Amino acid sequence: MSNVLVIAGHPDSTSFSSALARAYAQAAESHGATVSVIDLAQLQFDPILRRAYNAEQALEPDLVAAAAALKAADHVAWFFPMWWGGPPALVKGFIDRVFTPGFAFRYRGRNQLPEKLLKGRSARLVSSMDSPLAWYTLVLRRVLHASFGMATLSFVGFAPIRTTMFYELRFRSAVEREQALDKVRRAAVSDVAAVPSARPSAPLGSGKTADADTLVRQRA
Repeated sequence: MSNVLVIAGHPDSTSFSSALARAYAQAAESHGATVSVIDLAQLQFDPILRRAYNAEQALEPDLVAAAAALKAADHVAWFFPMWWGGPPALVKGFIDRVFTPGFAFRYRGRNQLPEKLLKGRSARLVSSMDSPLAWYTLVLRRVLHASFGMATLSFVGFAPIRTTMFYELRFRSAVEREQALDKVRRAAVSDVAAVPSARPSAPLGSGKTADADTLVRQRA
């Protein structure tokens, strides 16, 4: 049975982003996964990394539990809106505090690239924005895919990384929002079915390719 961790990163737990996270979690659980949910808005922690990584900053109990959940997960689904070209400060603070050297990555000697300590876990990024697709793609150059997908999740070893993006959210009707909920439910079912292939020790999957939004494909 696969372990799926859902991380809701909107500061408002009543937001549509949080509703998407709940829909995903419920669908994953109904299709056989063991699901844990972390609502970052409910955690008690200092989101500021006070002295970079040069001095120890002890993790609060909520972050200790979150780190343990990340280590236990086979697949992690992230939910948050894109604000100013990136995730909310709450998500960035969580990453800064938890994805520390020795936990998420480690440099060895003079190697320019780190050892990826969270390797063996797949991920899905679900994000929404008020911007249209053309603006996000042509002007912003898919900035969230690069910064959170490649420079964060891939950097510490997550692969494959799949994305589900919702554009022009402020114009979406109630019907369209319900369709968005259905879309993440289908994504959850697909992810649960694919999770065994994310672990290096697991047997090869069916050979089906990831969806068109896949950021990082696991290399043979």
